[in-house]
Amino acid sequence: MSSTVRATVVQASSIFYDTPATLDKAEKLLKEAAALGSQLVVFPEAFIGGYPRGYNFADQSPRGKESFRKYHASAINVPGPEVDRLATMAAKYKVYLVTGVVERDGYTLYCTVLFFDPEGNYLGKHRKLMPTYWERLFWGFGDCSTTPVYDTPYGKLGSVICWENRMPLFRTAMYGKGIEIYCAPTADSGDTWVSTMTHVAIEGGCYVLSPIQFCRRKDYPPPPEYLYSPSEEYVAPDSDSIVWAGGSVIISPHGDVLAGPNYEGEGLFTADLDVRGEIPKAKFRFDVVGHYSRADVLNLTVNNHPLVPVTFTASPSKIKEDEKMDECKDI
Repeated sequence: MSSTVRATVVQASSIFYDTPATLDKAEKLLKEAAALGSQLVVFPEAFIGGYPRGYNFADQSPRGKESFRKYHASAINVPGPEVDRLATMAAKYKVYLVTGVVERDGYTLYCTVLFFDPEGNYLGKHRKLMPTYWERLFWGFGDCSTTPVYDTPYGKLGSVICWENRMPLFRTAMYGKGIEIYCAPTADSGDTWVSTMTHVAIEGGCYVLSPIQFCRRKDYPPPPEYLYSPSEEYVAPDSDSIVWAGGSVIISPHGDVLAGPNYEGEGLFTADLDVRGEIPKAKFRFDVVGHYSRADVLNLTVNNHPLVPVTFTASPSKIKEDEKMDECKDI
């Protein structure tokens, strides 16, 4: 196993309602990160498909319904052609690629993170367990059947999205899977986020990589196509007003900030992660699911089965066979 990996978190805005253009932008940024020698590149939450910051999806008027139709159309199927293109990018630039997407599954959308390896293989996904606050108006709920941690030459790689990082039981489940490179794409650019990420890094004894979008109002469509909040009273649509301030950061297992946070604009923030060298030192003091746990008094059971609303007791092919048999009996 390699001792170190150069990792980059991307701080940039989606091109809202334009997924092909966002993919083009993702490739440009991936090329820049690869030129820095990066072997792992992590994009923000909902980068492909877009995060509808400020939009009032409680609006059930014809305009509100049309806005959701456009948002649904901007999401991607997994698997699908956009996933294939992302896999091609990962192979072209020889990187592990982790990116937030808006996943479309029928008529329900999910906040999802996709994983790719440097050979261009799509590894899998994590669907956000608990959309936060108003996100529940437009995103569905994930389950623990999509909470992977992947073995890589650089360490065990996984993702926890945004305020899932405030769910101590979910963090514990990921620690239990041995996560070492903990990707935390988020929409939270608030003052407390770096403190949250620092706590996670120390608690989990892992490297934490948290990319956040940086957006100005003009990065979203102008009104009336897109209303930022119920009115544009406070934000001029053609202005450089910052509506999403970034704050992307990389933190060591000891709680040291290795890159970022940056609140000034789009950019790439890079650090070298010494997983084999530094994580054992951190775990020596505190191993939350090892020598510092008390399984005799506190333990966690995780339901990692897919939670589906409809289950059929027989396969569709078996049902068709039975129907044919019934037809024969009628004759």
